[in-house]
Amino acid sequence: MLDLDAISALRNIFSDYQYIMTTAELLSEKLYYADIQRMLKEGLIEKIKRGYYHWVEDAGGSEVPIINRLFPDAVLCMETALFYYRYSDRNPAEWNLAMDKNVSKERTRIDYPFIKVYRMESFLLPLGETEGEIDFTKVRIYDRDRTICDVLRNMNKMDREVFNKAIQGYVNDTKKNIPNLMRYAKKLRVQKRVRELIGVWL
Repeated sequence: MLDLDAISALRNIFSDYQYIMTTAELLSEKLYYADIQRMLKEGLIEKIKRGYYHWVEDAGGSEVPIINRLFPDAVLCMETALFYYRYSDRNPAEWNLAMDKNVSKERTRIDYPFIKVYRMESFLLPLGETEGEIDFTKVRIYDRDRTICDVLRNMNKMDREVFNKAIQGYVNDTKKNIPNLMRYAKKLRVQKRVRELIGVWL
């Protein structure tokens, strides 16, 4: 069993990598297969996916750094964004990520954290992207207006209560930006739904 000094040294190494390390990074720090297996056995680290390990102890409990590290090209969207903007009171059981449709599906096959991926054309990915903060960590996330357009695009796949609450939350939000909403709606081809489902409230 590792002593406290050894655990402290390992924790410091992982902290330099935001508590997530790849096999290559572990090797560069002179931590080899036997070391990895020992850390796994003692519950100090968890295997997220092939070649990626997460420091469990004292890592703050937030999944956000893991999401950022594994998917730096993804944007938080849909129900994750709805909860962020308080358009929903349901904390999603999985992280909703928007990603380029050409990204390998192998990348998104992970055991932890739980994710749901929305794939789209590359030119639509940056539309409405902004910077947010979750658990004291900066994240890429869609703004309010893009989020509602995405909700309208996916309305037939959503829980009706969540959908209705999202629309009312947006309509009552003093920070909404209608010109942005209409610009996004045109590019995402949901102008008719915006007029029918939101226009009547404005």
